[in-house]
Amino acid sequence: MSPINSLDEDTFKILVATDIHLGYLEKDPVRGNDTFVTFDEILRYAQQKEVDFILLGGDLFHENKPSRKTLHSCIELLRKYCMGDRPVQFEVLSDQSVNFSFSKFPWVNYQDGNLNISIPVFSIHGNHDDPTGVDALCALDILSSAGLLNHFGRSPSVEKIDISPILLHKGKTKIALYGLGSIPDERLYRMFVSKQVTMLRPKEDEDNWFNLFVIHQNRSKHGATNYIPEQFLDDFIDLVIWGHEHECKIAPTRNEQQLFYVSQPGSSVVTSLSPGEAVKKHIGLLHIKGKKMNMEKIPLETVRSFYMEDIVLADHPDIFNPDNPKVTQAVQAFCMEKVETLLDNAERERLGNPRQPEKPLIRLRVDYSGGFEPFSIHRFSQKFMERIANPKDIIYFFRHREQKEKNEDEINFGKFIRGPTSERTTLRVEDLVKQYFQTAEKKVELSLLTERAMGEAVQEFVDKEEKDAIEELVKFQLEKTQRFLKERHTDAEEAKIDEEVRKFRETRKENTEEEDEEVREAMTRARALRSHEAAWASGSSDDDLMDMGMSEQKNDDSDAGTSVPSNRGRGRGRGQGRGRRGQNSTSRGASRRGRGIASQEPSNSSRTYKPVFPSTKNMSIIDAFKSSRQQPSRNFSSTNYSEDIIDDGSDVEEVSFTAAPKSTQRLSSTSPNTSASSRKSSQSQITRGVDFESDEDEFDPFKSTATSRRKHR
Repeated sequence: MSPINSLDEDTFKILVATDIHLGYLEKDPVRGNDTFVTFDEILRYAQQKEVDFILLGGDLFHENKPSRKTLHSCIELLRKYCMGDRPVQFEVLSDQSVNFSFSKFPWVNYQDGNLNISIPVFSIHGNHDDPTGVDALCALDILSSAGLLNHFGRSPSVEKIDISPILLHKGKTKIALYGLGSIPDERLYRMFVSKQVTMLRPKEDEDNWFNLFVIHQNRSKHGATNYIPEQFLDDFIDLVIWGHEHECKIAPTRNEQQLFYVSQPGSSVVTSLSPGEAVKKHIGLLHIKGKKMNMEKIPLETVRSFYMEDIVLADHPDIFNPDNPKVTQAVQAFCMEKVETLLDNAERERLGNPRQPEKPLIRLRVDYSGGFEPFSIHRFSQKFMERIANPKDIIYFFRHREQKEKNEDEINFGKFIRGPTSERTTLRVEDLVKQYFQTAEKKVELSLLTERAMGEAVQEFVDKEEKDAIEELVKFQLEKTQRFLKERHTDAEEAKIDEEVRKFRETRKENTEEEDEEVREAMTRARALRSHEAAWASGSSDDDLMDMGMSEQKNDDSDAGTSVPSNRGRGRGRGQGRGRRGQNSTSRGASRRGRGIASQEPSNSSRTYKPVFPSTKNMSIIDAFKSSRQQPSRNFSSTNYSEDIIDDGSDVEEVSFTAAPKSTQRLSSTSPNTSASSRKSSQSQITRGVDFESDEDEFDPFKSTATSRRKHR
């Protein structure tokens, strides 16, 4: 990498940064503004250096759903530094409708006639700000729609990925900019192995393009397939900008096998108190001319300083004797001396950089194995409350224990909690779930679900707050297994059913693509259910307000149009029977009678009900199968979560009311010889608007959910 004249009209100047994590600890009184201050510094450098564009490698935001403060601060800074009259010196030659196919404005923002962009920003999404929800949107899409950022690197398919480059041209230099947003590492690993990832190349002068690839995945190995080896990437690439890894290794290193260079800028903020974060933070100014490049390291001055040191008490036998009754006080005094030394180092560094935050981050990892006892961390931290940014996390005690031989079927949870923080951060939820079920006892083994599917559902629940993810996955797999058994015409014998279910489960485990599709379908259903519930909640609240406003008018109509005596209560009583729990039995009975009588409505009415799913907690597959043989099954769509029920009063249903005053029970009781017409009349007058339960209802998973909702109406 030879020096390049940055004033040359053929030279691209690109500011490179990754993992900015805007909004990290934004509610912390000391560290809340760290990410915004550093982002301001990064954009100010871009403006001062007059770069052609800014290239971000993912995780611009720390949260998948950033707060209003975070979004506001980000938009404010982008508008401040990236808008202006300075002309953009390069052109886009590729088909932008392909590069930005997910956007409603499929063109680079500086070409929009309504915007004045002086510094375009190109960014892929990371694992923290990846697209989610029914519409698969992320925070970067908000910035893209506002014309402040160009979001690229999204794949329209999760089965096959074709990466089409953004072709940039400045003078005689041509850059093919490839991007791939964050994808679960194990899935992307399988896709690389099965040759389902293709990087498209320009047809004309393909050897004259500088190929720049931006990726956001695990670079270091966290498991057998939980990372992306550099050897998976195509060898025609010239430089890889690798996001997601927080340790700063921005100087390009050569991969001798693939013959390309890899630059790992690292994060611009400390998000974990681990050794990798203690490395000095930098951003890069990349110069590209023809096929030559040069990366200039720019140290960040506003990053809060972080000092870390390991202490092994057993390595100091001359100072610490575990048999000494005052050894704990000696250890505490030793740690306090270490902290004071680190504080002195931080103060000396800050003297040469007044823009650096005053309070540093300090971390002591103390290995107290060998018979020592830890001291009170809370009491220790009180002495540094006004001098350190993380007083509650200064000391981390851990102890290395010798591994004992255990049964292979038992889970060794000790190795998950034994190591330092840097080791624990690599542990994933789905790995724990998978290992638990693979080594669990027979009585708690999974019968329908696979370990991998359950792990992904739990990850959606934990990482993205999809509260219905696990429930929808269970329902989806249960429905699919039931359909399989019905198609096979399996006899209603427990042994045969269990055998068929086991075979069906093993078949699904072997077909990983089908299993991935099932998980995606279940997650889509969970997101759709969440959206529907939100819409239903807002709609129902509006209906309640309208009902309250029209209550008197309906009461008058009810009194005028019915022959029931007036002493049985007036009004719909919709909220009264529930809200007056402190009344005596007479008033409660009157209220309920009012609900029943005043709810007489025209026979042709349409109502929308919130979905009600029967509980399957205590129902085995054999019970469900036997239940389906007793009653005819009904086919239903698995994607319907609400249903408009047209109540024309023609259905006759026998129901059991919950406990009510005797006066109400007399209204609801019917003679065995009562004709169908009298039962219909009784139901239309009494059951409308009354909450009731059927004691004879029995859950049947083969039944339509619409039937269940009608019975629990």
